[in-house]
Amino acid sequence: MKKDQITRRLAKESKVPTVVAADQVDRVVSELLRRVRKGEAASLPGLGTFQSGSQREFRFERERVQKTAPAQPKKEHK
Repeated sequence: MKKDQITRRLAKESKVPTVVAADQVDRVVSELLRRVRKGEAASLPGLGTFQSGSQREFRFERERVQKTAPAQPKKEHK
């Protein structure tokens, strides 16, 4: 997704103006970059973790989402 797509979706789901959503996206990205540049890991729950590597490289490790089988409907006993 591109930033404008994320911004529009956040605005719609949060029921806030697009400019407010864009500001929130910018703040999250800035905080992620600030932490990674300091050598700290920065995670986005449900997505993964950003880490700094050697020679100022950034790495992204996706979280493994464990899928569970959908619940089976209970059978009625007659």
